[in-house]
Amino acid sequence: MFSGKSEELIRRIRRAQIARQRVQIFKPAVDTRFGEDHIVSHSELRIPSESAASAAELLAKVHPDTEVVGIDEGQFFDAELPAVTTAMAGRGIRVIVAGLDQDYLGKPFEPMPQLLAIAEYITKTRAICMVCGNPANHTQRLVGNRARVLLGAQGTYEARCRRCFDPTLSREEETRAIREAAGKTR
Repeated sequence: MFSGKSEELIRRIRRAQIARQRVQIFKPAVDTRFGEDHIVSHSELRIPSESAASAAELLAKVHPDTEVVGIDEGQFFDAELPAVTTAMAGRGIRVIVAGLDQDYLGKPFEPMPQLLAIAEYITKTRAICMVCGNPANHTQRLVGNRARVLLGAQGTYEARCRRCFDPTLSREEETRAIREAAGKTR
């Protein structure tokens, strides 16, 4: 979260558009935080997109003349996403996927590990830890909800480094730990 994944996807798609390549951009249908027809970064960059409820639906929506496909929030698609991206790549389509590789517990977030294994190029972006300011690659959930998928933005999650990340903290302990850490680091 907050590492610039969607922003980087938008940048790459815009470059393809500048090169006059035919592009399509998709997001999971479950992600309606900023609207159903746009991918929007936390810095409010936006680009029109289509939504798909499954990887199979995404594949069915790809036009025959499409040259580049962008997919945001890949972790919210089903386990068929790696097979679908492989099929598109086999048709000569450049596929760019953005998504979290770990869930809020720090565990691999399917299907991203499988995508990482078959990807030809990987760019791993990192955020800034909201506790200490170091580079962060974990997502700390700030609300008391154990569902694996919980859509949210600021106030629901924040970026954490390895040292400050603790998925076992309760909300009350989390609030106290943040206040204590803020007092020590500022």
